Amino acid sequence: MRIDPHVHCRDGRQSYKETIEHVFRLCDSQGIDVIFDMPNTDPPVLKTEDVEKRLSIVPKNDFLRYRLFVGSTPDARQLQEAVRMVKECRQVVGLKLYAGPTEGNLGVCAEKDQKMIYDVLAGLGYEGVLAVHCEKKNLCRQDFDHQKPVSHCAARPPEAEISAVDDQIKFARTSGFRGVLHICHVSAAASLALIKSVKAEIRITCGVTPHHLLWACTQMNNRDGLLYKVNPPLRELNNCIAMRQALKNGDIDWIETDHAPHPVSEKLYPPYASGYPSICLYGELVDKLLPLWGFDGSRINDVTCNNIRKTFTERKV
Repeated sequence: MRIDPHVHCRDGRQSYKETIEHVFRLCDSQGIDVIFDMPNTDPPVLKTEDVEKRLSIVPKNDFLRYRLFVGSTPDARQLQEAVRMVKECRQVVGLKLYAGPTEGNLGVCAEKDQKMIYDVLAGLGYEGVLAVHCEKKNLCRQDFDHQKPVSHCAARPPEAEISAVDDQIKFARTSGFRGVLHICHVSAAASLALIKSVKAEIRITCGVTPHHLLWACTQMNNRDGLLYKVNPPLRELNNCIAMRQALKNGDIDWIETDHAPHPVSEKLYPPYASGYPSICLYGELVDKLLPLWGFDGSRINDVTCNNIRKTFTERKV
């Protein structure tokens, strides 16, 4: 079994970008068996009725392959309902926190609001997964120039991710959070150092995308550089190589595609959307490049399945 625990299907008002049905057809071509769908859809997935509506549109033949995250907001009642869904619904695998600005309207940028979420979850005794997009808003700049696509990498520097990861670790420790803190799509080597330093103290995991393993920020120097605009952005080559080594030695727990398609018109023209259809990179990465980089079969199974199942429990996957 191969699992992609980070996919953006767009059914709803953005179904012209991507659909659950089409994602599964891509998965079939890339050898992916199960997906975890993200909640920053339009409308977002926050309540029981949102989950029920989402599950009702999953193709019947693919239903057993589909899992879903519920968004997190600084609203105690919403969090209580979300925790109940994780406990009661097999298809709901965990909660997602957008700790910074990104696509959609679920960004929780204020540190006091982020801390409040951890405090509430700790008070509820939540022991499931809280997956977090880490980019600190006040360290992201507004000087992105669409005529110089690589400027996006400087506008959202590694420090924005590193500081946000540090915040989440601090909130998890001080609140007494008992769940698993999962840091999504790690892209900076210094973030990995922070995560590794607390593995003996808190339950923490991290993932990496195909695009952060394969491409450096120089990819955005080309004329079509806007097509490679992602959050967090592509980094320097040394970070890219560090991600490969960390995945190989176990400091990164698994591969997650962060598959996030947009029409080419929305990439090359306003709103210059961030996201890449990275499921399309999965098969060649796993079947050809990982062995070429020295990954043995056991490690490949760990980063594509075993570590994910251990973290989310086999009942969920």
